[in-house]
This record gives sequence, C-alpha cells and structure tokens, in this order.
Amino acid sequence: MSMLSFEKKYRVRGGTLIGGDLFDFWVGPFYVGFFGVTTIFFAVLGTALLVYGAAIGGTADIWKISIAPPDLKYGLGLAPLAHGGLWQLITICATGAFCSWAARQAEIARKLGMGLHVPVAFSFAILAYVTLEIIRPFLLGAWGNGFPYGILSHLDWVSNVGHQFLHFHYNPAHMLAITFFFTNALALALHGSLVLGAANPGPGEVVKGAGHENQYYLDAIGWSIGPLGIHRLGIFLACGAAFFSAVCILLSGPFWTRGWPEWWNWWLNLPVYTK
Repeated sequence: MSMLSFEKKYRVRGGTLIGGDLFDFWVGPFYVGFFGVTTIFFAVLGTALLVYGAAIGGTADIWKISIAPPDLKYGLGLAPLAHGGLWQLITICATGAFCSWAARQAEIARKLGMGLHVPVAFSFAILAYVTLEIIRPFLLGAWGNGFPYGILSHLDWVSNVGHQFLHFHYNPAHMLAITFFFTNALALALHGSLVLGAANPGPGEVVKGAGHENQYYLDAIGWSIGPLGIHRLGIFLACGAAFFSAVCILLSGPFWTRGWPEWWNWWLNLPVYTK
C-alpha cells in the first residue's frame, strides 16, 4: 500500500532525456519512456539472434552452444552472418540494450528527484562489457579478439587469454580488481549480517536500531562506518571492481604483449636488490 500511495509523486511529467511527453508513459506500475522502448527492441532482437545462432550451430546442448566472433582475417570489417556476423549484430544489440537501460534509470531518478548513483554505477558494468567486446578488439585490429557468447566457450576464452599472458594473476590491474571484488563481498557480508542480527533478536527481545549496530562495530573493531557510509563504501568497491576489470583486460594485448610475470622485473631491478 505504501508503494501505491507513492505513485502520485512518481507519475509526474518531465525528467525525460529524449522524446518529451510523447514517450512519457507507464505500463502498469512500470515507467517505460523512450529508452524503455529501445531497451525492449534491442533485447528482443538480440535474444532472437541468439536463438537463431543456436539453432544453426549444430548442437542443442546448452553448455556447448556458442556464438563465436568473426575470424581474425576479417579484421574490423563486417563478416558473413554465419561466420561472425551474428556475433557482431548481437554485440550491437547488447550494447544498445545496456545503454538504453542505464538511460532509463537516469530518467526514473530525475523524475523522483534522486541522484544518478544507480545509472552511474551500472555504467561501470557497461564499461567492462564494452571494453571486452568493442574497445579491446578495436585496438587489436580485429573483432575476433572479443569473447564468444556461450557458456563453455566463454570459459575457454578466459582460460586461453590467461595462458596467453603466462599468468594473468600477475596483471597488477587484475590484482586491484580482485581486491575490490573480495572486499566488496566482505563489506556486503558484514553489512547484511549486522542488519539481520539487529532486526532478528532473540525471543522476547525488541528489534535493535542503528545505535546498536554502530555500537557493535565500535566494540568489535573500534570504528563504525555508519548506515550511509556502508552504502557509499559498497558502491565505491563495486565500481572499482568493474573499472579495474576493464583496465586489466584493456592493458593485455593493446599495451602489454609479454607475460605478466615479466612486468614485475622492475621490482627486482630496484637499487635495494641490485647493490
């Protein structure tokens, strides 16, 4: 009922980025807008292309279905539909759907008078995808350097790229990305467990509030980040993980072609070791 009472505030004109009042409409409780229409278009078309690619791929095993990028010989040109052209069209649709969804998120935030934190955070995930499928292949001179759309084939691609640089875990940007991912998981675990612990007390006890939550970590580690701070930390860690994921793969190939363990030779050449 609280959400129904909120609809008067939500269902207001304005906040649209493109289309004005023409596309300022809802379907049931869901705001659509111009970018909602483009999201549906790209998502439906991309999914249809994926199904078509799977149908002509020669296998019905969901683990082995794969839509591969064009052969390296096609470079940055268009490839025949059955030889990478489908992959190119699906990549266009995926990018269009992701960017449309972020723009729709921005319109909803503008309507509600909120900050643009949600679409900005989602944009970091889009950046990681676009880096893998568009920016890095473009810099390497061939769309064939993108990853295939498939379960096992994608895992094979990740493994092959890792072996190509001998030991990908020595990539310094990869180290930062993993650190952000793991720290984000730790922060979410600490935050979620704290909220559940406060909101689910023992039988006969009252539900605890923010004061108890802050005191818990003041006692446990000597400092409490606070209810707003934990969410700021969460978005920072999540965006950092996605950003350095994009950086680590962007560096590998276009800017560094040797094994990543070799990059660390500068450490061994420091004066403290060479004397």
